[in-house]
Order: sequence, then structure tokens, then C-alpha cells
Amino acid sequence: MSAVPAVKAVLLDLGNVLVFHDNALLFARLAARAGLDPQEAARRLTGAGWTAANRGLLDAEGIRQDVCGALGVDLPMAEFAPLWSSHFTVHDAVLPRVEGLVGRVKLVLVSNTNALHVAYLKPLLPVLQRFDALVMSCEVGHVKPEPAIYRLALEKAGCAPQEAVFFDDLPEFVDAARALGLRGYVFTDAPTFDTQLKSLGL
Repeated sequence: MSAVPAVKAVLLDLGNVLVFHDNALLFARLAARAGLDPQEAARRLTGAGWTAANRGLLDAEGIRQDVCGALGVDLPMAEFAPLWSSHFTVHDAVLPRVEGLVGRVKLVLVSNTNALHVAYLKPLLPVLQRFDALVMSCEVGHVKPEPAIYRLALEKAGCAPQEAVFFDDLPEFVDAARALGLRGYVFTDAPTFDTQLKSLGL
């Protein structure tokens, strides 16, 4: 039997890994500002607009217009931008574990996200400056679970699929990575992440 290759790269999701995002809270806050029921706000905001923003087809102003149009309200960017990102909290428990990987493996972020969320979160996560690459869907035009985004991340890491491990909170995105030959783990919490890293020799 051939030996399992050593892990040369760790690919990490952003949402519900490095930061938590409470979409119900976001919809409630947007609904309150627009004078809508939260369920109605969620219904109006579920659709193609998210994907267009995540693919980078909508810039910051495009996102503002799209969301405000769906909600029937016109908020200035100075009010809209912080509101649009008000549902994030940094996952403090996991950050020391990620810091501990710096310099030991290639670190690559692989995230479905949009221009406004990127602008908001980067200053909150200085550890991202120590990553080898940030593969943001809105900057590369591909979204998970499309194979192209994983292949781009591997290219940035400079390693073969079997030399990389991918962590994401969504099982379907982990399955897509595994289908390309990466080792994939569903991220749940920091202690489990510790155990998973140890099992990989990290």
C-alpha cells in the first residue's frame, strides 16, 4: 500500500469557520429598516442576487441597489454597508489554531463572498495577511462547489489535490473537494478542528 502524502496545504472556508454569520439576524435587521416582516425580507433576498454578488458581477454599489430594490427601500451606502455586514462575529477560538499553521503549510482561503463583506472582514482578520492566497469568489468569478475554484486554490498553493486538505462548514462543498482528490472535512467547532488537524499530522 502506498503511503498517504503529507499535507502541504490547508484550504479554509471563511463563513462559519473564521467568522460566524447569522443570516436570520441579518434578515431581521434589514426587515426592521425596511418595515417588513423578517420572513418576507428573507423571501425577497433569496435568489439570483446572492450568486451575482458572489461571482463579482455586482460591485458594492450594485449590491446596495440590488438589496435595497428587493426590500423596497433606498439606504445610503454609509448606512447600508455596515448593516449588510452586521451579522458577522469573529470566531476567536479558531484563530490561534490557524495562526499555528502559518509557515508549516500553505494556507489558502476559499470563500463564496461579495465585495462588501470582503471589505468589512479583512480588517477584522489580520491573520489573512499571513495566508499564502485568498481565493474569494467575487474576485475570481467562480463559486463553490464549482471545480474551478478548488483547482485555482490548488494552483495558488502549488500542490497536488492529494497533498491538500479542505475545511468547510457545508458538506456539499466538502464533497466537491473530495471529488477532485482533496482530503475534505466538515468544520464544526474549534476542538474538533484540533482533532482533525492532529489526525493529519498537524
